[in-house]
Order: sequence, then structure tokens, then C-alpha cells
Amino acid sequence: MEPRDLSGHVAYQAGRGDEEVARELGIDPDDLVTLSSNENPLGPSPAAIEAIRGAASSVHQYPKAAHVDLRDELAERWDLDPRQVWLAAGGDGAIDYLSRATLDPGDGVLVPAPGFAYYGMSARYHHGTAAEYALAETDDFELAADVVLSAYDGERVVYVTSPHNPTGAEMTVDGVRLVAEETDQRTLVVVDEAYGEFSDRPSAATLLDERDDVAVLRTFSKVYGLAGVRLGYALVPDEWADAYAKVNTPFAASELACRAGLAALDDDAHVEESVHVARWAREFMRDAISAPTYESGGNFVLVDVGDADVSQDPDDAGAAAAVARELRERGVIVRDCTSFGLPEHVRITCGTEHETRGAVETVNEVVGS
Repeated sequence: MEPRDLSGHVAYQAGRGDEEVARELGIDPDDLVTLSSNENPLGPSPAAIEAIRGAASSVHQYPKAAHVDLRDELAERWDLDPRQVWLAAGGDGAIDYLSRATLDPGDGVLVPAPGFAYYGMSARYHHGTAAEYALAETDDFELAADVVLSAYDGERVVYVTSPHNPTGAEMTVDGVRLVAEETDQRTLVVVDEAYGEFSDRPSAATLLDERDDVAVLRTFSKVYGLAGVRLGYALVPDEWADAYAKVNTPFAASELACRAGLAALDDDAHVEESVHVARWAREFMRDAISAPTYESGGNFVLVDVGDADVSQDPDDAGAAAAVARELRERGVIVRDCTSFGLPEHVRITCGTEHETRGAVETVNEVVGS
């Protein structure tokens, strides 16, 4: 007995964490600066921590009231019917629910390259296929409607990530509208706004009042600092609302996650500080890193390290792997973007001011050596 043929599938490669690297290097995790996974360097809201503690004694119960309360709170904030909010275990869970609701076997999705691998992975899990549209480095990875439409071939779902990971590029609401207008009526345009709070652009959720072919993904993993509890959601057109009950995992988000999310939503000061820290850090990195960088709307900056004079192991795919390894040995963990198809680029998450200044100094020592 074996699993079905998975030869066409790929494994998701997450950024390396501080505990894993610390064990490898034989040092204390506190001695590392971890800027590889786009996590919030301030951590979660103190209110969210307290909410998790307060809910700990009730985790033997299913999250009935908490699930409804969080859904209703999000619906009010986005001015939507509560049925249009699909809670999930992280943004990944919301992607799976949309795949279940849209894809018949053999249906295709169109995804950005470079981009988040899970869009295509979810399609394949649901017996679909994935095609790509290329974001060109020669155009600074511009994310524009014509770039998407030039590769469109009737796919059932088109994914747009804005701000885009790992490049930081953004698409305007008008751009999303144009993609929706120019694609088939059966095509759902999914705009992943996991990093939306760090951007000063309007959300594509404003299109939900006028269109039935646009959905938006949001997460609590980034600005809210709750990556570890796995909480995200989709905002869907009214016509899609009733599908949730037929495609979601029972009690899609845990009691702890829902209670933490509710508390985090109420802590505006923590969100504002998190956004302020990220925006300062990304501008500082773009100004101070002695290698080419790209404009970013997220809590990270993409850096071209192709010209770095760093010794490479024979197994290294490119400069990114060598630079990331050298930085890691100096106590700074960044994301080698080889798995994104960018073997000469690293992605650096926005840290605190102290972390960011120290990381930039170390990066410059490596890429300038």
C-alpha cells in the first residue's frame, strides 16, 4: 500500500528558525538575529498573550462562540456580511478552502513566479494544475495587470500577491479590477494580502461590493505576530458565502487562535507600532545595504547579492546560498531565495531598530568583502 503518485508535487521550504540554526552552530538561540520568516519582531500583542492564557483552561471545548465572535468582528471591520468571512488555520488553510470551492479535477490555477509555493501545491492536492506568470527582474519584478493577463489561459483561479513575497512589489486595486474584468466569468481572482497592513495602498477588499469574482486573503501571522497559532481568513463575494460550510474543516480555527485574534484586533497601539517598526526598517535597509534592493510594501526587503565576493561550496546553487551561509555563521539568519527561483537574492525581514542596524552592518561586511 502506497500513497497516490506525488511525483508532480513539491515540498514547501520554510525559512530556517533560530533554534534549528543555534543547534547546528552550537550557540545560544538568543545570540542569533532571525530575519528569515517575515515574523513580527515585536511578538504578539500583550493582550493576545493574556487571551491565550485565559483560554487555556477551556481548550477541551470546541471553539464555537470564539469562532463566531471573531468572524463577526472581522465582518464588521471589513463592512461585510459575516458569511463572507472564512476563518482558517492560517492563510494556507484559506487557500485550501478556496481550492475546494472552485477546482474540479484538471482545473488550472495561475500563480506568480517567483512566488508562494503553496498556491500551486494546494491546486495539485485538489487534483488541479498550476501555470505561472513571470515577474521579471529586468522590470524590478513589476506586478501589473498586463503581466498577469499575458500568461492567462482560462485558468479557474488567478493568484495575485500584493505586497508580493519575496519581491515586495504591489498591484493597485485598479490593476486587480482589470485582471478580473479581462478574465473569464468563471475565473476567481484571489488577492493574497498577507502583508497588507504594512502597505499604504487600499485593499482589494473594496472590490467585493462590485464584483463576484474577487476574493482576498488576510492573516494574523504577520502584523499581529500570531504566526504560531495559525490563524488567517478569506474575504469572499456574497455569492460564495454559503460554500464555506461545505468545504471548511470543522472548527477551522482553534479556540486559542480565535481568542488571541480577537484580542489582537483590539490592540491598535501594537499594530501601529509594528507597522512603524517595519516601515522604518525596510527604508533603512534600502538606504544602507551596499547591494541592490527593491522597493517593498511588505515587512521585508529583497536584496540582489549576485555580485558578492563570497566563497561558494560546490553544492551551492548560487550567491544567495553562500551569502546566507556566511551570514548565518555570523549570527544573522536571512532567507536564501533559491527556492523561489532567485539563486542570487536573499530576503531580509524587518527587525527592531537594534536588530536591523546590526544585520545591515553584517550584510555589508559580507556582500562588500
